[in-house]
Formats: sequence, C-alpha cells, structure tokens
Amino acid sequence: MVVRKRAAPPTPWSQTLAEPQIDDSAFVHSFSNLIGDVEIEGNVLIAPGTSIRADEGTPFYIGEGTNIQDGVVIHGLEQGRVMGDDGQEYSVWIGKEACITHMALIHGPAYIGEGCFIGFRSTVFNARVGEGCVIMMHALIQDVEIPPGKYVPSGAVITNQQQADRLPDVQESDRHFAHHVVEVNEALRIGYQCAANNACITPIRGQLGQSIKDIKQTDYRNSVTSMSLSSDIVAQVRSLLSQGYTIGAEYANERRFKTKSWLTGGTFSGRADQVLGDLEGFLQQHQGEYVRLLGVDTGAKRRVLEVIVQRPKDTPGEPSRITTTKNNSSNGHVAAASNGNGNVGDDIASQVRALLHQGYKIGTEYANKRRFQTKSWKTGPSIQGNRESDVINQLQNILAEHQQEYVRLIGVDPNAKRRVSESIIQRPGQAGNIQSNGAVASPRAANREAVASGGLTADVAQQVRSLLSQGYKIGTEHADKRRFRTKSWQSCSPIDSNREADVLAALEVCLVDHSGEYVRLIGIDTQAKRRVVETIIQRPGETSNNGARTATATAPGQSYSYASSSRDNGNGNGNGNGRVATMNLTTEIVSQVSSLLKQGYKIGTEHANKRRFRTKSWQSCSPIDSNREADVLAALEACLTEHQGEYIRLIGIDSQAKRRVLETIIQRP
Repeated sequence: MVVRKRAAPPTPWSQTLAEPQIDDSAFVHSFSNLIGDVEIEGNVLIAPGTSIRADEGTPFYIGEGTNIQDGVVIHGLEQGRVMGDDGQEYSVWIGKEACITHMALIHGPAYIGEGCFIGFRSTVFNARVGEGCVIMMHALIQDVEIPPGKYVPSGAVITNQQQADRLPDVQESDRHFAHHVVEVNEALRIGYQCAANNACITPIRGQLGQSIKDIKQTDYRNSVTSMSLSSDIVAQVRSLLSQGYTIGAEYANERRFKTKSWLTGGTFSGRADQVLGDLEGFLQQHQGEYVRLLGVDTGAKRRVLEVIVQRPKDTPGEPSRITTTKNNSSNGHVAAASNGNGNVGDDIASQVRALLHQGYKIGTEYANKRRFQTKSWKTGPSIQGNRESDVINQLQNILAEHQQEYVRLIGVDPNAKRRVSESIIQRPGQAGNIQSNGAVASPRAANREAVASGGLTADVAQQVRSLLSQGYKIGTEHADKRRFRTKSWQSCSPIDSNREADVLAALEVCLVDHSGEYVRLIGIDTQAKRRVVETIIQRPGETSNNGARTATATAPGQSYSYASSSRDNGNGNGNGNGRVATMNLTTEIVSQVSSLLKQGYKIGTEHANKRRFRTKSWQSCSPIDSNREADVLAALEACLTEHQGEYIRLIGIDSQAKRRVLETIIQRP
C-alpha cells in the first residue's frame, strides 16, 4: 500500500521542501494525504480521507499511539506557534495517545495535550487543550486555553477564557469512553497492517469458513441503539435539568393506564446526555406500554411536570413525541408550580386541550399585586364541562373579569385529588386573549418600554436567563434619588435560588417594594467574587403615566425613535433647545447613557450578525472617546445606522477598575 506523502511546496515563507517523517510502526492509509514537515511517531493510525498539510503553518507533530480518524483536517496558519512538550515551537502539536475523531478540524496554532479526545466535527483553532480533556461533538474551541482534565459538552462554543475556566471536570465514564475509542483504533491499526501483509492475512482467510456463515446468521438489529427521542423531549429534559429539577419516569400497560395505576421507573441522574441515554433505554425497555416523563422539585417534594412520551401504538424506532401537558414557553422553560412566576407559553388552548385529553379538570386562581407577592391566590370561578370550546369561553370570561390581576391556569387530577400543572396566563397590564385558533394575543411582545412598577421587560428576563445559564448569581440593589446621586445603593432581599422562575419573582417583589426608587440588577460571579453586570431596571420617573418621557417599542426590523421635551443634560438646559429629537434611540437608552456618564463611566458599543451572536463573538464599533452626552448619542446612532440588521449592545465601562458594569442589547435584527 503506497502512502501519499509529499514535500512542502516552495513558498516565499518556506523553501525547505521538507517531507513527512513517519515511524515504521505507524499506519498511514493510502487514501490520506500528508504534505510537508509532519513528524509521526510510533503506533499512530492515520485513517482514510485525512488531510494533514504542513504547507503553510509548519512543523506538525503527532505523538505516539494517537489516532487520526476519517476526514480529519489538520492545517496551520503561517504565523503563530505553540510550544510543544519538547520545548520546541510547532504550528500543531498533538500529544501521545490522543484521539482526533471523524471530520474534526485542528487548525494551528493549536496544541492538543496527551490523552485528549476531540469529538466528531469539532474545531480547535488558535487554542491549547490541556492533557486529558474530553471535547464532545460539534464543539468550537478558539482563542482560549482549556485547563487539563476538563469536559466540553457537545455543541459548546468556547471563545473566551472565562468560559474555559468554568468548564466541568472530566468524569470517569468520559475517560472510559475516550480510552475505549483509542483501544478500538489501536486494533484497527494492527488490522490494517495485517491486511497489507500476505504472511499475516493468509492464515486468517483460511480460518473464515464457518465463522462467516455464523456471522451472517446473527441478527444484530437489537444491538443498534435507536435515537428515538424527539427534539421536543430532548428540549424538555434539558430545560428541567437547567432549572435544577430531577428527571423521573413512570410506566403503565393499558389496564393500569385506564385506572391511572402507574408504576415508578425511578429517577435519572447525571449530565443531560447521560439522562437522555437512560431515558431512551427506558423507552426501549417498555415498548408497547405508556411511559411518562416526570419533572420533580426535590426541595419542595412535588412534581412540576407530567408528560406522556410514549404510547403502546407508537411505532418502534420512530421519534417519541410529547402529546400531553407541557409548557410551550418561548424560552423553553417549564412553568414551576407554586412559584408565582411560571413562564406562560403562547398556546393556552393547546395546554387546555392536552389537560382535557388526559381526563384532568381545569381550574383558575387570581391575585392582585399584593396577594401575588405573598402567594395568597384566590380561587377563580369553577369551570364546568369537558369540551374544549366551552372551557376556553369560560377562561376568556375569567380573564376579562380579572384584568390588571394575575391569573393562573390549574390542571387538576380529580381521582388523585392533586394538581398536575400550574401556569400564569395573565399578568397586570398584559391581559391575555385566547383567540379562536388557539393562539394567545398579548401585549407582552410590545413590552419593550421602561419597566413599570411590579413588571419586568422581556429584555430584563432575557438578561436574567443569560446570567443564570452562565452560572452567575442574581442580586438587586435600590436607591432613592439622594442615594443614587451619592452611589449609596442598598441591597434588596438576597436571592438564593438559581431557578429562573424564583429569580424573576424576587425581582418583581423588589420592584414593587421600591416603586419610586432606582432598582438595579446585579450579576455576580461567585467563584471570582466579583460583579459581572450592573444594570438599572427601574427609575423613579419611569411609570406608565409619566408624560415627560415616552418610549415607543417597534416591531422587529423597524428603527427606534424617542421624543423628549424636558430631558436634562446635566446643566438644566434640557436637550439644548427643547426640540424633539429624531435619533434612532429610545428614551430608555438615552437615560441609560446619561446615568452612566454621570457616574463617570465610559461608553462603548459592540455589534454582531446572527451567526456571531449565536457564538457570542461580538465585534467592537468605533471607540467613543468623548464623555459629552451629545457626542456619545451621536456615536451610538452612527453605530446603529452602520450596522442595521445586526445585534448592537451598549457597554458601560469602569475605566478605573478596568471592568464592564453594563452590557445591554439596544438593537436586534
């Protein structure tokens, strides 16, 4: 078998014409391509379809016992080097017994430590991956150093050092998986070498005979794991785990299902991928039976979700689909029972339909703002009947009767005499209306104006969600006008929970308790013991009947506008001449800028298209050197105009402490 290896081409930056150096014990498949100064140590496997090109960045090193699987690409930039374990500089260094799996991309400058596992289609660029790390599938590692022994989950995007430092440690099961892959490829290397050697392969051919017949008669179908979970179930499981709930399951045959005598299947623990694997195995084990997924709040010792994920008539091998009660909130989070702040989906009619389909009764509760804070809900009028249209009509009447109050929908199991779901379907100022097609019309989408007393904007909720997902704690502070001028903030009640619903409820309580004051949201990195975000979410003048400022929220894709008749620029002159400004900025943004400048902070901006927004790869707009409000607002408007159709975020910078005090998105595509 002829190995395709070539000398490096002559280029302005390299005239060495270096050729790959391959140890005799290594196996390089003839369908792979090696170019330039590549050193391959003993017992290495280079599988078919790989491309290892040291024609720009050079040299490359691949350590002993490493396997490079099908379709892997290894390349490097002309500039940039990493320090190998031998103290020399390399464009790409891959340590011994590493595993670079199918279709991965290693682009220098890059360092892969000893015993690392790089999953399918993952990319490592301009990064160092420490010894013993496990990087799962479709991950991006760029511009960072991953500490030794860390685990990177599938689909992760690690592009700043803070993310890299917070990665979890590799577990023993992860190491076992990586070592198993290495062992398999070691056997493949020996097998390939034997297949190319007549003295080795001839005796084996002679021994096939009956063994081949036995293999052909063996049915391997049951050994193949079917990925039978739908995207809905996967999202539901991940949502429950992210909120700190435990996942459980129950099963029942048709007789037990009719009598609602479910049998417990226990709980599943571990990371999301482990839980999903266990759940899939449970579904396979109980094919032909009903299986329902449970979300359990272990602290409150209650269930927050019951949803059937498999029925006897489901076709084996087809993705299981959620056909019963679930919360269809846009953020994917499950409404938590009894927390007073469940996330309501946009399809209440669908939820009603699912509850009635399972034989549950529908109820309602309502509360004004004071009762909502103390969780003293009142029982609403009883809903009679089990026809969907009748129930929805009664719900509409209840929503109309209790406008400006909180209303929540209750699912009740009449046999077990317990609740199976609780979700808020109306909030003060956001009256819901169930339309005939089942959709819910709500002014919530237009709630981008300043925070009213006791309410949160969608932006604030999104910021809370983002902070919690990164492992930060949430805090709040308040100040009256005098304390605000002297920066003497006082803390609200501490928020101990990391569940989004609890945090949002605590935020609303703080806003109501301190109406007429400034309230700011704090993001706290508990490990580094520092604040990562400080953003004001309520101001004394921002009430629903405030005529001095008017903010207009527009539909996506439209520009923002503001009108200001009395904005103070710090010297009592308003905005200079009392005229109506027409810049593409809301009054909330203008107030935010004014507040930051008065506190001595610098202003910056960043932009990102949709792809960069998903990977959090923001780019800076032109720097703003001035601290005059007019200049800053003009620079902001220029950034918004220049990057229309992109995400823009406003940055508040404490130049003395060299840290950011605010990051808030002010434009979306």
